[in-house]
Amino acid sequence: MRVLILGGTTQANQLAQHLAERKDFEPVFSLAGVTKNPVLPGIPVRIGGFGGISGLETFLAAENIGAVVDATHPFAAQISRHAATACERMGPPLLRIDRPRWEAQPDDQWTFVPSIDAAVEALGTAAQTVFLTTGRKDLLPFQKAPHHRYILRSIDQPDPLSLPSNVTLLLARPPFTVDSEIALMRDHAVQVLVTKNAGANATAAKLIAARALRLPVIMIDRPTLPQTETVTTVEDALDWLERHYHAGTDRDV
Repeated sequence: MRVLILGGTTQANQLAQHLAERKDFEPVFSLAGVTKNPVLPGIPVRIGGFGGISGLETFLAAENIGAVVDATHPFAAQISRHAATACERMGPPLLRIDRPRWEAQPDDQWTFVPSIDAAVEALGTAAQTVFLTTGRKDLLPFQKAPHHRYILRSIDQPDPLSLPSNVTLLLARPPFTVDSEIALMRDHAVQVLVTKNAGANATAAKLIAARALRLPVIMIDRPTLPQTETVTTVEDALDWLERHYHAGTDRDV
């Protein structure tokens, strides 16, 4: 069975590696292409958008895709919505790997907000040093709050026109350690952390560091996505694919 993996996460790569070792699955890996030098699995990879819902539908039909696994970043809402619509129209079953959200611990000082714009508002009017880990695509709203000093960490170079005026740029790729995050926050005199609730282990160290330093965190909630079958682990995704594969072979008998 040909399986389209919508990638961009560690779990997507792990799933691809598992399927590459199987003879009963033929995985195809898709990336949006927004990250330079991404970590690629050892299977066929396509990079770039599909051209909207209709383009994805065309791809599903042309490539005879038997199942789709959405293992994109929790904030990659557009492709998740397109996948839900395209699969509903074209027929292949869709599974989303939805890694668990980060949960506040008793000593955390988290403020939950629904959007980037709300995060800017939550920073308030008093000038602060802000550790910004929201990614390089959501920076424009912070230009509305130029009184803050921003420490921006990104995997790739952001568009210079999107940057807030008072910014220090740190280019780095996860995973990060708690000790390195504490050192970074101390070195830059960080007063507040702004991040998205991505739920990834590779970037959770910043939350532990903020807790240790008793720093407030502005946590941006995940977008609402269409309802579909959902699992939280690669192992459960493999079980789901097994069930659909055997259901398909049973129908062919």
